[in-house]
Amino acid sequence: MQRNSRIRIALAQMNTTVGDLQGNADKILSHVEKARAAECQLVCFPELTITGYPPEDLLLRKYFVRDQLNIVDNLADKIDGITVVLGFVDSEDEKLYNSAAVIQNKKIAAIYHKIQLPNYSVFDEERYFEAGRSPLIIELNGILIGISICEDIWVPDAVTEAQAFEGKAEILLNISASPYDFSKRHERMELMQSRAKKNHAFIVYNNLVGGQDELVFDGQSMIVDPSGAIIAESAAFTEDFIIRDIDVSQLREVRKAPRFHFLVNNFHSPLSHCKIVNLKQSASVQKKPLPAQKEKRRPQSLEEEIYSALILGLRDYVLKNGFEQVVFGLSGGIDSALVAIIAADALGPQNVNCVTMPSQYSSKGSVDDSKLLAQNLGIKLDTIAIKNIYETYLKELRRVFADLPFDITEENLQARIRGNIVMALSNKFGWLPLATGNKSEVSVGYCTIYGDMVGGFSPLKDVTKTMVYRLSEYRNRLAGKDIIPGSIIEKAPSAELRPDQKDQDSLPPYDELDKILQMYIEELNSVEEIIAEGFAEETVKKIARLVDLNEYKRRQAAPGVKISPLAFGKDRRMPITNFYKGK
Repeated sequence: MQRNSRIRIALAQMNTTVGDLQGNADKILSHVEKARAAECQLVCFPELTITGYPPEDLLLRKYFVRDQLNIVDNLADKIDGITVVLGFVDSEDEKLYNSAAVIQNKKIAAIYHKIQLPNYSVFDEERYFEAGRSPLIIELNGILIGISICEDIWVPDAVTEAQAFEGKAEILLNISASPYDFSKRHERMELMQSRAKKNHAFIVYNNLVGGQDELVFDGQSMIVDPSGAIIAESAAFTEDFIIRDIDVSQLREVRKAPRFHFLVNNFHSPLSHCKIVNLKQSASVQKKPLPAQKEKRRPQSLEEEIYSALILGLRDYVLKNGFEQVVFGLSGGIDSALVAIIAADALGPQNVNCVTMPSQYSSKGSVDDSKLLAQNLGIKLDTIAIKNIYETYLKELRRVFADLPFDITEENLQARIRGNIVMALSNKFGWLPLATGNKSEVSVGYCTIYGDMVGGFSPLKDVTKTMVYRLSEYRNRLAGKDIIPGSIIEKAPSAELRPDQKDQDSLPPYDELDKILQMYIEELNSVEEIIAEGFAEETVKKIARLVDLNEYKRRQAAPGVKISPLAFGKDRRMPITNFYKGK
């Protein structure tokens, strides 16, 4: 009997919300209807679609697992005339599995348990899940489709090879929740292309999109043909829905060649044998032509990509946590200026509230620059001077401080007064307070705990100072004018907490500092190894000491968008109490 060779597949690149079980289910049904109307035979959704990703310790609550299982059952009752692959948590014998449900004809026709569980970087799936054992293949309309989940496709000579070589799967369908960092710009694409070519198969890769706490998922889903050519791709950093007809007839001819038989005969799977589930025939794709697809545009530069991630991460954190507006201090410096424009782009300028809080050490230029920036962006700006408040603090503390000289204590008082004002505005109006510090400052503790570190979210937490400048210049180029005033970009960075203060009084130039921090924090080089690269010994030792001493500050810092391969937070778990000092 001749097997069908064509199938129409839809990828719903969806923005889920962790814990919003019914909301996620409603979005799934909406996309299912859209796919069915286009006469798709199969529609797939990202990893853990029902729970949102990552659900973390919600999974330790048995009633949470029970509720999402009930949602899956209710969804299945409403799905007919199309095959659906979605992510959920399966439970067997009190063990949990990161799973994919294959739903057809109002029932769950098959379930796949994720085999490769990531337990590195921000992932800790072994804390919650058991690993599956058997790769799954479904036969739909005579076409063999291997179902896998995220990490399964990253590990070579395992799940996808077992499906393609042992089970003869012609399409490898991977539902994923792969978070963004700038090292993945081309890594995923090259991985999918290499898997397609190696396995002589089509790759259908559907990735999650959206912000979840510190993680941002960028989507960028794709379909790759067996030659490695990308035949469909979704937009980045936004929800999308793509449909493609896949014809495996030519692939079947290629697989008759000795090369493919050699691969099959020489592949020895470390896994259990593939489970193959035959599904009923789905709707034909012959009635309607393929719907017109808008041309997708990937980010063209690193700056554009990072900026898009910061907008999505901030927007989803604010809105998913029930806020509408944000508030923060606008200092006249480049960090708060960049936060202002990111917030305006993410939430609309009408939802951005800023306050400038000059002291006797604030320059007129900084106040004027803040006003000009607010005017350029159309955001709200209030002025609350802190000079009198600060002098009251000093007066009340004079007896205790006695004749001790002015030092960092008095500097930090100003930052903490400003933090109190921002929090007062937050409490009074229900605005989410934003911290405006960058990764370079947080790394060396050049920030005031309970002062400028105050905030519910920190958009630039993983953005180095040098990248702050690059992003600011990118945004001005995008606007075609200096929406961030040139005077802000050009001025020497300063906390303005004492007369004529400059960051470079205490720190090396930021281009040098950021290179040292990258080597010490992200690349885990020793002090000796960094010095060997040509950096001054005294500078390197000072920076390493500051990084080590300020772990306690970072532990109490607000969450912020992860954009690098190693961000502070779940990525890096250093002890606060730590006597070891590496050379």
